[in-house]
Amino acid sequence: MPNWSDVALSRDEFIGKIQEEGSSLYRDLPWRNIDDAYGVLVSEVMLQQTQVSRVMRYWQRWMDLFPTIDALAAADTALVLEMWQGLGYNRRALALKRACETCSAEYSGRLPLTAEELVKLPGIGPATAGGIVAFAYNQPALYLETNVRSVFLHELFPKCVSVSDKELVPYIVDTCPAKPLADQGEEQSWGPRSWYYALLDYGAHLKASGANPSRRSAHHTRQSKFEGSHREKRSFVLKQVLAAPDGIDSEEVHRLLNAYEQDAGRCGIDVCTFKALVEELESEGFFHHHDTLLVP
Repeated sequence: MPNWSDVALSRDEFIGKIQEEGSSLYRDLPWRNIDDAYGVLVSEVMLQQTQVSRVMRYWQRWMDLFPTIDALAAADTALVLEMWQGLGYNRRALALKRACETCSAEYSGRLPLTAEELVKLPGIGPATAGGIVAFAYNQPALYLETNVRSVFLHELFPKCVSVSDKELVPYIVDTCPAKPLADQGEEQSWGPRSWYYALLDYGAHLKASGANPSRRSAHHTRQSKFEGSHREKRSFVLKQVLAAPDGIDSEEVHRLLNAYEQDAGRCGIDVCTFKALVEELESEGFFHHHDTLLVP
């Protein structure tokens, strides 16, 4: 149990503050208040390192095209990657598909019910598993992501730096409510789902208003610049391959990448570096070789 005398607010004060802020800052997002665990999974994966405004443009289109776990499991990988373009971190799309393939084969097209089972699936870590349990099943869970972290740091540890998640976890667990009963009144209607929505919305508000309490986390890292990065080169190569359903010659992709880099005022990519880049993407399942062609 956490020691509430060690932090800036009492438990009741903190809960009251979050309920008040959450109610006034609530965002009506399309993946909220749904019982479809798959839809929640898609939103959680898309929201990893991607802004809500961008995910808003992708989530419904994805759900229309791949409405169920079985639909995504059976989908062509090239189409999945094509639909993911613009969200970044393309590994997430492959991991999401592989998780659905596992669920289709082993769980009758459903997601497991517990966080312990969920984290065994490809690409699902503790935060994503906790989000599925809280948002889809409305059951108590540990859900610790950047906005949630920001709120606990801001309200409970306002003057502390290098605060570890290990220090925050007891407070997160202690304040997450049990699932509300159907006959409970408005005053007691806060369950895990609505509680974490409040934390997310308040945390997003703190960042938008200029504060970024997560910088005081011991785990805070600044996101690396995309322009000129290895990630940008990977993305460029993948886009060229996906744009050629019948395949594109490897040397042509190398030529296009060199031209792209040089147009940006950077040095070209030597043969060994390009080969390593292609082998990396191929080993991760983004495309395959057929003679000299790269085929999605």
